[in-house]
Amino acid sequence: MRTLPESAKLVEVGPRDGLQNEKDIIPAAIKVELVDRLTAAGFINIEAASFVSPKWVPQMATSGEVMEKITRKPGTIYSALVPNMKGFEAALAARADEIVIFGAASEAFSQKNINCSIAESIDRFREVAQATKDQGLRLRGSISCALGCPYQGEVALDAVADVAMRLRDLGCDEIDVADTIGVGTAIRVQQVFERVAREFPIHRLAGHFHDTYGQALANIYAALEVGVSIFHASVAGLGGCPYAKGATGNVSTEDVLYLLQGLNIKTDIDLDAVVDAGQFISHYLGRKAASRAGNAIAARRANDPSKETAS
Repeated sequence: MRTLPESAKLVEVGPRDGLQNEKDIIPAAIKVELVDRLTAAGFINIEAASFVSPKWVPQMATSGEVMEKITRKPGTIYSALVPNMKGFEAALAARADEIVIFGAASEAFSQKNINCSIAESIDRFREVAQATKDQGLRLRGSISCALGCPYQGEVALDAVADVAMRLRDLGCDEIDVADTIGVGTAIRVQQVFERVAREFPIHRLAGHFHDTYGQALANIYAALEVGVSIFHASVAGLGGCPYAKGATGNVSTEDVLYLLQGLNIKTDIDLDAVVDAGQFISHYLGRKAASRAGNAIAARRANDPSKETAS
């Protein structure tokens, strides 16, 4: 058995990636409370906003208000995804601590979604990257479709590494390797990370896994085995996969925390508080949380009068 990391960093993406595809507009006050609950739970990095055109992602139209009203904790990074300089300027005005840019590892995905090549799509972020660095902010890059594409299928290892090099050259402090459609398997995950780690330090690579095929936790364990110690997760399993109808999408934070706790990997995050946050937002949305660990813990509390039930 390979040596696993002693500690791990979890990036909570529920407030942005998790909520952005919800059809009914969620009031800013609910989003603020969710972020505040996650802050109190101990996350040091929360993806809280996206400054994209409200025409394309109406759910994120309140991002400025959310960033203004959240209760910030010193040392916690509040990230915002931006598509261009206009988005960057809005994120800067909203006091984002980290700017997130993105590119696909699949040429077919890039062409079908934004009608340009991978190289062209990432080059468009050059000005954003420079402005981010000029402002002394963190810059994070995300590689979508790193383990499979809904249009072309398998994605070559070198293609993922090429995008990582381009993001590295823009000055990214951290790079996410994302299984956008959740088709990755443990062996392929290790192959991808080992290849990308030849171009970018593995301790600054993050795994972003979707649970479409039920492989997310296995893939996280596989990534841990090769030295990855940063992972993205979404409270209550918020978020769907737009390319696989009915898929649960993002791996749930509660499930990842339960896994890490069982492996004695330190996170400094309060699982009980995360369960509370997951039950809170799921109750508001009117549906059961897509988190097995979260729901099990909440049910145990409800059946045990000595424990407070999740709010």
